[in-house]
Amino acid sequence: MDAQLKRGVLDVCVLAAIKNEDSYGYKIIKDLKPILELSESTLYTILKRLEENNMLIVRTAEHEGRLRKYYHITPNGRARIEEFKNEWKEIMSIYSFIEKEGDY
Repeated sequence: MDAQLKRGVLDVCVLAAIKNEDSYGYKIIKDLKPILELSESTLYTILKRLEENNMLIVRTAEHEGRLRKYYHITPNGRARIEEFKNEWKEIMSIYSFIEKEGDY
């Protein structure tokens, strides 16, 4: 898969994992595990990029005596999910065309 496309898909997967409730790193990895393997280093790179692009905000809270970062999706993050859905429809149309053209 093209690196840029994969990066965009991973970003949207992370946003989708937090769209209904705030979450933290380990839980995001656990929630995404059924659909993809994501290392901690990859996840935190994605989270940092999403924060820099105003698609999520971070808050720190104490949990069992330790500080934990919680991630919250912003309106920009929700808009990115919707943009991705529209882009994916276009990609699927192209895929269908390619499949149809392959039948000789």
